[in-house]
Amino acid sequence: MKKVTNKSTVKVNYTGKLEDGTIFDSSLNPGREPLVAVLGEGQLIKGFENGLLEMSEGEKKTIEIEPGDAYGHHISDMTAEIPKDQVPENCSIGDSLEGHGPQGPIVVRVTEIKEDSVVVDANHPLAGKKLIFDLEIVSVD
Repeated sequence: MKKVTNKSTVKVNYTGKLEDGTIFDSSLNPGREPLVAVLGEGQLIKGFENGLLEMSEGEKKTIEIEPGDAYGHHISDMTAEIPKDQVPENCSIGDSLEGHGPQGPIVVRVTEIKEDSVVVDANHPLAGKKLIFDLEIVSVD
């Protein structure tokens, strides 16, 4: 059986969970297909890719990825409070909004709605979280 190495093309089924058991993504959901990626090309988060290395076709395992090897730590400077009249009237918590930052377009998530303002967060939604993945290698090329 082939083992996963750097530069392997891997087809993998996965289920991603948070520490409290909440599932945030899965290739096993209806209508989804296994993830296909070439290792070593930056297509996957570091911890996910490292967890696949040395696995064999048909092998299953669970990995835990610390924030630094996933979507990074939550950076408080990436949150801002903006006047309510600068966002769409019907926005609600969890909505994604596109704005303009110093380096161009930026997507932010609404995290709080106050009387006169809205708090937005430009961190990845999974930033600062430990991720747990159940993995199954479907094929290795």
